[in-house]
Amino acid sequence: MDTDHIVTAETIWKYMLLGHNMIKCNAAIVLGSHDTRVADWAAQLYLDGFTPCLLFSGGLGNLTKGVFSQPEADLFADVARGRGVTSDSIFIENESTNTGENIQFSYKVLIDAGISTDKLILVQKPYMERRTYATFVKQWPGDVAKVKFVLTSPPISFNDYPNEDVGSIHDVIHIMVGDLQRILIYPNKGFQIYQEVPTKVLDAYESLIQAGYTRHMIQTGDIN
Repeated sequence: MDTDHIVTAETIWKYMLLGHNMIKCNAAIVLGSHDTRVADWAAQLYLDGFTPCLLFSGGLGNLTKGVFSQPEADLFADVARGRGVTSDSIFIENESTNTGENIQFSYKVLIDAGISTDKLILVQKPYMERRTYATFVKQWPGDVAKVKFVLTSPPISFNDYPNEDVGSIHDVIHIMVGDLQRILIYPNKGFQIYQEVPTKVLDAYESLIQAGYTRHMIQTGDIN
């Protein structure tokens, strides 16, 4: 791989991270994916006393369909139990197939369980923090202005992020380019709020597209 591509991609990685400070909350919504380190990090937040319960959200999506033998939420819950999270502190939503559904369906689970939603932690992959933020603000079924929430992800550097589960750094760059595309086009579709994208990030995005990192870019109408 061209090392210049790695440096360019790290510009996008840094933009995707929000740097929120952690707060104690009523619940943590843990968005499913192909990266079980997200579940491990959520379990650590629970063990550290930041949340009394974890809501794992996710069925099977683009990156896990045909790969996972069970829904993302169920697999993540198993990881959390293995870390010592008690079953009565775990809620599961395993029907969602995209980020918007993660948010919408999780709201219903929390409301049905009688859990206050005024303070929430959203747990996601590092390069999905910004997209999850934009989706939450747009798709939360309740009054989002009354919710104090933070985004967090496993504290892993870009160079250390690839592993046998998420793929090579080449694979990760393909996915990040696709995620930034969604940040750019989804506000016009009503899926996310608009976010300013700095010129240097847009330049990195265009450079990586020209270099062929387009495998996870979407066609019109795709909402995943």
